[in-house]
Amino acid sequence: MRVLVIGSGAREHALLLALQRDPSVTALMCAPGNAGTADIAEQRDVDAASTDDVVALVRDWTPDLVIIGPEVPLVLGVADAVRKVGVPCFGPSAAAAQIEGSKAFAKDIMAEAGVRTAHAEIVDTPAALDPAMDRFGPTWVVKDDRLAGGKGVVVSADRAVARDHAAELLEKGHPVLLESFLDGPEVSLFCLVDGETVVPLLPAQDHKRVGDDDSGPNTGGMGAYAPLPWLPEGMVEQIVRDVVEPVAQQMVQRGCPFSGLLYAGLAIGKDGPAVVEFNCRFGDPETQVVLDLLDSPLGEVLNAVATGTLAELPPLRWKPGSTVTVVLAAENYPGPPRTGDVITGAGIDGVLHAGTARNDKGDLVSAGGRVLSIVGHGADLEAARADAYDKIDRITLRAGHYRTDIGKAAAEGRISL
Repeated sequence: MRVLVIGSGAREHALLLALQRDPSVTALMCAPGNAGTADIAEQRDVDAASTDDVVALVRDWTPDLVIIGPEVPLVLGVADAVRKVGVPCFGPSAAAAQIEGSKAFAKDIMAEAGVRTAHAEIVDTPAALDPAMDRFGPTWVVKDDRLAGGKGVVVSADRAVARDHAAELLEKGHPVLLESFLDGPEVSLFCLVDGETVVPLLPAQDHKRVGDDDSGPNTGGMGAYAPLPWLPEGMVEQIVRDVVEPVAQQMVQRGCPFSGLLYAGLAIGKDGPAVVEFNCRFGDPETQVVLDLLDSPLGEVLNAVATGTLAELPPLRWKPGSTVTVVLAAENYPGPPRTGDVITGAGIDGVLHAGTARNDKGDLVSAGGRVLSIVGHGADLEAARADAYDKIDRITLRAGHYRTDIGKAAAEGRISL
């Protein structure tokens, strides 16, 4: 099976590494890829969000399966275009990808499906902002209704901070979603979805804020770990039954059935799970830890979804132990990052590339905000943390920064429902 992966981040690097372990996969292509994915796959410098570019590559390289990593191409209909030329594609249609592309769409789907989520209001004019904010608090949750790479959300007990973010979004012409605050630890649950068939992967937990102890602004994700030692037995099954399956069924009824990876971000409060957000693709950095533990052949698994045969797939197999990934970020991230700095020490197992490139001298250099994902594995969470941080200590990047507490609270038994 020839497999084409669309994207350029650590998520795509993790997908390629897992596909490389599948004996049925005979050739790999990544487009556009990065300096790390270039070591394990052919690469083409295409615009991942361009339907014409991707279709031209598909016709030229003739893959048996296309996997689309990022959300933007999915929302723009690249998966539809690939399927139109007769090639199986792992990734939802543009209509189904609105579950991430429009938070208002997602709220509507959840309301119709009877799924618990935060109370929300859409604000689309500056005049409506203050009256709407009066109906929320004492913790305000303000979200960009459009795609924002994980950085369009502000959660703050300071009304002025929340209002400034909302006003800035409205000034750009972006509708704003105000939500009630959901308490409880968060869970990322990836589910393979083929119409009404749902198969969950291992639950993980992301660390969104840039600094230790969840300080500073939100990012695209600074690290993750899996599995979750504090999650009660049966909770994954409850989430599938009460959240993911009703949403999948509702999308079928709407005429936009979901095919691909449906990512449910949830808060587990005293009344059970409630949805924080849905994404229409593998999340980054959770993909790095979840796929590291997958023992089933990934190509076979994703091809089953793409060809509508998920219900026939054998139960997924998982490796023992725990996995932690720590993101090494460039100076100033999540603001405009400093790029072009030389990276040393990254040539070790478990280092996945995100924002990297080669300069004219052939040196590995930073080329984005999140530069590397360092993956550690161990018999338990503490051992996995030690492995990840031992690796990151061997890597140098001028003014690079990372969190030192990924998975720490869980390892110390400080997370509970």
